Amino acid sequence: MVIFLCYIARTRKDVAFYLNLILINESFLMKRVLTYLTLIGLSGYAPIFAAKVLNVGDQSPAFSTLDDQGKQWKSGDIIGSKHLVVYFYPAAMTGGCTKQACAFRDDKSKLTKLDAVVVGVSGDTPEGLAHFKKAENLNFTLLSDEKGDLAKKFGVPFGKGGAIEREVDGGKVTLLRGVTSKRWTFVISKAGKVVYKNDKVNAAKDSEAVRSVLAKL
Repeated sequence: MVIFLCYIARTRKDVAFYLNLILINESFLMKRVLTYLTLIGLSGYAPIFAAKVLNVGDQSPAFSTLDDQGKQWKSGDIIGSKHLVVYFYPAAMTGGCTKQACAFRDDKSKLTKLDAVVVGVSGDTPEGLAHFKKAENLNFTLLSDEKGDLAKKFGVPFGKGGAIEREVDGGKVTLLRGVTSKRWTFVISKAGKVVYKNDKVNAAKDSEAVRSVLAKL
């Protein structure tokens, strides 16, 4: 760019003018870029990506974390005897996440017949998950991933956490979450292999899509 402008410039004054113009524009552009990066950082929407992305055909990582009762839950207790559905969702007791959870709740008997166990994973605390489970009468396990450790293992992007207030049993409760993950769903076979991955999940129809996959196993 500089060489081209020097070529078309006829005098030293022209060269100085064009060089100054470049510096001004670059400075303006850099400020815009820095402002944008600052804004997305402060807003909490800048995602963090795991180094390794889990794909269909890969061996599922072993993992453990606290469940909605505050007890340690281990994937090794399921894999080997049952298919495991692991779905990541952004936040408990929010619109899309509630629709998704309720669909899995309503399909529990169908999923059981397909020899599958479902777990929902979010950055919410175990206490927040307990409120979510009670409010919606959920009949499956919710796992707490406050630091995003499970999301990293599965390659699911996530950003900063947050807090929301909801009403449960006539009283207000605050649900805290350490991270906010993207909505991704995985199906892991009894052999421990990832047989299904969806990173563009339709929350309300996720259970239906999962059942279709399990029916072929």
